[in-house]
Amino acid sequence: MPFHRYVALGDSFTEGVGDPDPARPNGLRGWADRVAEVLSAQTDDFGYANLAIRGRKLKPILAEQLEPAIALGPDLVTIHAGANDVLRPKVDLDDLAAAYDEAIGRLAGTGAHVALFTIFDPGGSGIYAALRGRMAIFNEHVREISERHGTTLVDMWRMRDYDPAQVFDTDRMHLNAVGHQHIAFAVLDALGIEHDVEPLPRPAVPVLSARERLSANATWTREFLGPWIHRRLTGRSSGDSIDPKRPAFAPITASD
Repeated sequence: MPFHRYVALGDSFTEGVGDPDPARPNGLRGWADRVAEVLSAQTDDFGYANLAIRGRKLKPILAEQLEPAIALGPDLVTIHAGANDVLRPKVDLDDLAAAYDEAIGRLAGTGAHVALFTIFDPGGSGIYAALRGRMAIFNEHVREISERHGTTLVDMWRMRDYDPAQVFDTDRMHLNAVGHQHIAFAVLDALGIEHDVEPLPRPAVPVLSARERLSANATWTREFLGPWIHRRLTGRSSGDSIDPKRPAFAPITASD
């Protein structure tokens, strides 16, 4: 059964940060646009809205995006939330889960088909390794919420068929175009939707010397980690001046 009215909710992951396209709203494409392109080709009256805004934590996503999404009357809703919360120094995972559970219950109660995401597994090394346990606990909450309300679950925690260096952007926080397409395929597969989109070629991963790794890490710290920490300390967000890229249903076509 084809979907006709798709609304995407969330943060930078759903907005499409890391997958630039100057011709699109907010200058971004992203996995949700890519999913919408496939769905659009399967029906003549398809509409797509994307309310996601970068930097948003779970409760602001629910406060700002839930009611507008329900008012649109979608038959498909995807929502990704919680990743920005688990990156903070302190977080009450049980409180987040309770809020998320209530919101998903409301979305599912409208009759829309709902799809949720777990957070990716950062592995035992790297910049997010110290948060791995917290991410795993949050993901268990998400799985329980998904089961309780009968939603589709896109379990990114269990994705092992990619090299992070091939699918993450230079900021090491967001997916690149290959990564966004990878997630789009995962969403379509989870929904049982067939497509014939050709996979993008995965970039070669350069082998760096120890000196080159140190230089790359220093550049990343200066250009990305430092500004991110500064925003946290000053109470600002990368999405403070950003509007939803597609606040109402509109047609969408695939890019070349």
